[in-house]
Amino acid sequence: MNISEETYIQERLEDQINWYDKKSMHSQRLYKRLKGIVTILSASIPLFVGLITEFKFWATIVSIIGVTITAIEGWLSLTKYHENWIEYRSICETLKHEKYMYLTKTGVYETENSFKVLVERVESIISKENVNWANLNNNQNGGIRNG
Repeated sequence: MNISEETYIQERLEDQINWYDKKSMHSQRLYKRLKGIVTILSASIPLFVGLITEFKFWATIVSIIGVTITAIEGWLSLTKYHENWIEYRSICETLKHEKYMYLTKTGVYETENSFKVLVERVESIISKENVNWANLNNNQNGGIRNG
C-alpha cells in the first residue's frame, strides 16, 4: 500500500494521537473521581465511629462505607485507570513529539527518507503499546487458553 505523507499524518498519526488523548483523559477522570470518593468516605469513618455509642445504626453505616471503599479500590485495581492514564498520556505525547520533529525535519528526521523513518517509528510505538496491552491482559487473566 502506498499512501501520501499527508494521508498518513491525518488518517493514522493524528487519529492515534486523538485516540490516546481521549483515552488518557477518560482514565484520568474516572481514576480521580473514584479516588476522591474513597478519600471522602475514608475521612468520614472517624466521624461516624464517634457517633456509634449514641446511635447504633451508625455501625451499619460505617460497615457500608468500609465495603464501598474496598469495592472501589478493587475496581481500580482491576481496571487500572491510573496506569492507563499515565501510559496513554505518555504514548500521546511521544506521538506528538515524533510528529513535530518530523514536521520540522529535526533529529532523526534530518534525512531524505524522513517519511519512512516517521512511519517506522510511529508504527513501532503503536505496536509496542499493543504488545504491552496484550501482555498485561494475558497476565491478569492467568494466561489465554485456546478453546
